[in-house]
Amino acid sequence: MGVGTPPRGPAVTPRLRRPEDDPNRPEPDGDGPELECVAVPDRNETASEDADNGVLESVTGVETTGIGIVDGATAQIDVALPVAVDDDDFDDDVVLDDDAEIHGSLVERPDAAAASALVVDAVEDVEDVEDVEETNGAGVADAAAVALTSAPVATADAAQHERLRPRTSEIALQSRRLGDFEAGRESSDLLTPDRLLDPAHAVRPEPDGAWQHLVYTLSGRRINLGDSKRARARKALDRRIAAPLHGGAKFVPVLSRKGGVGKTTITTLLGMALADAREDRVIAVDANPDRGTLAERIGRSSGKTVRDLVRAHADVQGFNDISEIVARDHTRLDIIASDTDPHVSEAFNDSDYDAVADVAAHFYSLVLTDTGTGIVHSVMAATLERADQLIVVAGLSVDEARLASETLTWLESNGYADLVRSAVVVLNTARPGAALVRAGELQSHFQTRVGHVVRVPYDAHIASGSAIVFRDLQPETREAARELAAIVVESLRQRVAA
Repeated sequence: MGVGTPPRGPAVTPRLRRPEDDPNRPEPDGDGPELECVAVPDRNETASEDADNGVLESVTGVETTGIGIVDGATAQIDVALPVAVDDDDFDDDVVLDDDAEIHGSLVERPDAAAASALVVDAVEDVEDVEDVEETNGAGVADAAAVALTSAPVATADAAQHERLRPRTSEIALQSRRLGDFEAGRESSDLLTPDRLLDPAHAVRPEPDGAWQHLVYTLSGRRINLGDSKRARARKALDRRIAAPLHGGAKFVPVLSRKGGVGKTTITTLLGMALADAREDRVIAVDANPDRGTLAERIGRSSGKTVRDLVRAHADVQGFNDISEIVARDHTRLDIIASDTDPHVSEAFNDSDYDAVADVAAHFYSLVLTDTGTGIVHSVMAATLERADQLIVVAGLSVDEARLASETLTWLESNGYADLVRSAVVVLNTARPGAALVRAGELQSHFQTRVGHVVRVPYDAHIASGSAIVFRDLQPETREAARELAAIVVESLRQRVAA
């Protein structure tokens, strides 16, 4: 204890009491009620056994006229500081005085703003006592007593609730890129295989090529010359075909105004080349209103046709439903056959094609369409409306080449000039031996009208008319089909980018 500091006694709490509550107090000299302030020891301190609710028996009156509480008319108000209680100790009803009762629902969880408002209202009520008549002074004092008594309870309860409530803050998790780090610090993006792996100990794949593989084997797998030139070209072509396509299913119809030029054959070769190199699904639809032979070119049949898909298109819920209708090749090319009955196939119209195309677009990335020779047929109109890329097949004869060129002219004149500029003309060699026309002149002609021209050589495996097995084709034929597939994919990607 410091020098000059008075000794501290028990903690006391000021409390206002009405005069009539003290039986030993003489009658006041004034005409109105008086307020008297008494010192009440804190409830945590030791009190005498005669104390009632923490109020000392001996009271000393204090004149409150000059301290700004009440001017003139005074009253005694009991003010008791609350005892800190736990949340679980709250009763539903809290009795504050003999004359006042406030339900716990009103003060059980007040916030700090509500408690402050109660205190302000209580002080204002006490200050308004001087403005009331003498007969109402006691009633106003009672209301002020209730307000002043409940305000500390609400304030203490809010403080206790705030102390017990856990303080948590939401943590926002976010990734940080290289530019977000401080100078000299690296992110995990820099831990790449090229940086961490030692090239001297990296295992290279076996070389692709006869001579390269022989050297690799004889050297005990120590000398790796890498792939041959042909193997590198083949893998580069695979990457071109397998390039991703964005923006939904792509429709590629194959057209020809003359039968017998190999339109169905080109559709089959293109579909096999695409399905063999790509990871997504490819389907070819035989939309020939006449008797189509697309399903016969893969040697497998599901026994279902486009007519079955038209009937069941509203009930198709998943890929399993459509897989029961399509036939699949060993390259994973799916085919929907046309009706074998010409009378039934003739009834296949534009609305039927739209129903088939809607289902195919939902499950496939590339949809090839083997069309008929009738360019003004309703199915052809529906096919061209969905087309993203055109394939026009021409034979190596004068009339076949002329019909192919006239087809391009008709398309340009009927609103498909944009498709013609990016179209691909396939010069199919359907007969053995030397061609009767100069293929170089045909190629020069079509290059002035379309985007690309591809020549497919003669292949006895195709000319036999039996089912086509892609791996059994001549290397030149497979290479031409794969080049056609790569051109189609690149053209589709360019249209999406544009």
